[in-house]
Amino acid sequence: MKTTRFLCAATGAAIAAAFTATPVLAQDVDTVAAETADAEQGGVGTIVVTAQRREENLQDVPVSVSAINQDALTAINSSGADIRALSGRVPSLLVESSFGRTFPRFYIRGLGNTDFDLNAAQPVSLVYDDVVLENPILKGFPIFDMQQVEVLRGPQGTLFGRNTPAGIVKFDSVKPRDYADGYLTATYGRFDAFNLEGAVGGPLGDNVSVRLSALYQSQNNYVDNVLPSGTQSNALGAYDDFALRAQAEIRLADNLEVLLTGQFRDLDGTARLFRANNFTRGEEGLNANFDRFAVSTDGQNENELRTTNASARVTWDVGPVSLISVTSLWDGNSTSVGDIDGGFGANFLPAGLFGPGNIPFTAETRDSVPELEQFTQELRIASNTGGPLSYQAGFFYFNENLSIVSENYSTLGDPLNAPGGVNILVSQEQNSKAYGLFGSLTYELTDQLSVTGGIRYNDDSRDFVVVRSQDTQFPTFLQNPLGTVTREVSDDTITWDASITYAATDDVNLYARVARGYRAPSIQGRILFPPATATPLEDGVSIADSETITSYEAGIKSILLGGNARVNLSGFYYNLNDAQLTAVGGNVNANRLVNADNVRGYGFELDAEYTPVDDLYFTAGVSYNNTEIQDTGLTTAACGGTRVDTFPNVSLCTVLDPIVTPAAPFSAAIVSIDGNSLPQSPRWIANVTARYNIPVGDGDLYIYTDWAYRSKINFFLYESVEFQDKRMLEGGLRVGYETGDYEFAAFVRNITNDTSAVSGIDFNNLTAMVNEPRVWGVTAGVKF
Repeated sequence: MKTTRFLCAATGAAIAAAFTATPVLAQDVDTVAAETADAEQGGVGTIVVTAQRREENLQDVPVSVSAINQDALTAINSSGADIRALSGRVPSLLVESSFGRTFPRFYIRGLGNTDFDLNAAQPVSLVYDDVVLENPILKGFPIFDMQQVEVLRGPQGTLFGRNTPAGIVKFDSVKPRDYADGYLTATYGRFDAFNLEGAVGGPLGDNVSVRLSALYQSQNNYVDNVLPSGTQSNALGAYDDFALRAQAEIRLADNLEVLLTGQFRDLDGTARLFRANNFTRGEEGLNANFDRFAVSTDGQNENELRTTNASARVTWDVGPVSLISVTSLWDGNSTSVGDIDGGFGANFLPAGLFGPGNIPFTAETRDSVPELEQFTQELRIASNTGGPLSYQAGFFYFNENLSIVSENYSTLGDPLNAPGGVNILVSQEQNSKAYGLFGSLTYELTDQLSVTGGIRYNDDSRDFVVVRSQDTQFPTFLQNPLGTVTREVSDDTITWDASITYAATDDVNLYARVARGYRAPSIQGRILFPPATATPLEDGVSIADSETITSYEAGIKSILLGGNARVNLSGFYYNLNDAQLTAVGGNVNANRLVNADNVRGYGFELDAEYTPVDDLYFTAGVSYNNTEIQDTGLTTAACGGTRVDTFPNVSLCTVLDPIVTPAAPFSAAIVSIDGNSLPQSPRWIANVTARYNIPVGDGDLYIYTDWAYRSKINFFLYESVEFQDKRMLEGGLRVGYETGDYEFAAFVRNITNDTSAVSGIDFNNLTAMVNEPRVWGVTAGVKF
């Protein structure tokens, strides 16, 4: 950790000193975006992606991939949104979180993980500047000064990192340039939201270029805490989020370059707001108790995170091939505490001292990462020849050391304070290691026909230790014996892919791809509340075996209407064997890993762009995903808030699955989930954008609008009337004036004020989490 901080500080200090000593020349800056249109070509232009670890025209890549353009990134970030704002912006992508601005959970083609523990293994991998980010607290690193954002759908287990059976979200920041440039953008909006983003860079002499980028986002509290003891106005909802990136590109020789990067993030704010009994038994959707701007909680609420990164990328061009080394060290710590029951008091108190609705018992927990260190090293060789054969091969190493502390508070508490202290504490230590050997080659059989094949050897292991201690005053009948648990898991396997591309015409490519992906075995040990009936202690710790996926995909990529339209369509089918699923909630708000025999999925994705005239531009995307759990013997606890008539007026949920074991006092019903769709897996995701420019003076007046839709989702593995949301439709509008040097704009996000539940908590009452409110504001920017 000290090494990381030293490298980050040294890199930042060197760049800052360089800028102090060297004047930055004012000149136009290129707007670097996923879509780079050739000025002579016009129309929709060419999108250059790196989905196969080399720069290629998107139309030539035999993978279902979308690139998020700069207009979309600017719009969704204008309100101070975090990485969750990418949800629904391309086909088959959904993002949600129960931690607020940290710990985003990504789903591609319905495959994701609802696990809320801080060692959760996700099947969607994030790759940030060629470095895989594995731990959830790293995956929320902000999006700023971006050159490219790509979403690769389907298994990517040959060329990228580890644990990629669902796909990859890939970020590439703007790199140092050999000319001076920069920008600064300031935004002010509703709830006193303030955003400041900027970058500055250029050459330092003949052989060094640097770039310093930063983002600051803040917002004031806007949610009242309404309690019988007195309302606390504007008590919750605030955050301060700062991120910094410093880069130096050093040309040691004509054929040898080194890119040094230091990154830092500091977040302090409100954690996720849980809202007790905002669902009603037997009814769909949020009920009349819901008020976006008011909650009633008697527990703490805070969210803090610090992460740092130092990395070095070395590229040595030795003629026929290039040798690439990418070394990265991330470290971080975080803490998040919330009032999990979402209300105040408990129903064993006198009337008026608990609510809203029924609160069977209090629940307030904190999950922390005192220390996280992730080290990765990749060595890769890539061909440079222009012949029919191109290839890549390399070695990958991953090492993560993770500490987690979970605490339960014994408090009915004062608002936003927990005087009762900690009565259960669980400490986890996990070390994860992975090795990979990989290779991929592409051969052009003819001018029209090419084939690609790749293979990777994966070796993964995890060592896990968990210890639970308990205050003697805590009811022992709710606990099984205390002690220490150690677990070890490991596996090795081969993943691969094969594809064929056929250029039917100069503007139409057909492709087909089959790929095998893999997720390493996982351990889950958040044993704050293991089942009371469990005998041995190990029953509180669960393991999921490795999952493997075989995916089949075919598609067409086309440029139409004389270069004014792009239409890319793909269809897919996959079998996920030994699928790792997470049963969350239940009686004790725990996570339990299970393996399903099989999950089957199929569907399609469509990306389209159209430029009918020079100043009018449309994009559209739509996906259909059908997922089904196939395991006749697989069951889970449903509706943890379910109780029998011994407890009158308790919130119940209405289970739609076959009941295997009926509910009993202190025990939820056990139901079969065979045939269910995956949680957080909507059948339909769609998005549209439109931009119209009106030349005025030296610039353009523009209007930009964007919309994202998703259909019904279930929150859990089981299905119920209450714990689901029928649909969500969010739109935005941005109107502004821009020249080559400056921009002024006004915007609205969630313009229709769509109010949708995005997740829930079922172990205590009918608790909801909801989407973000309508936000508006103004922005001004300058380029130099």
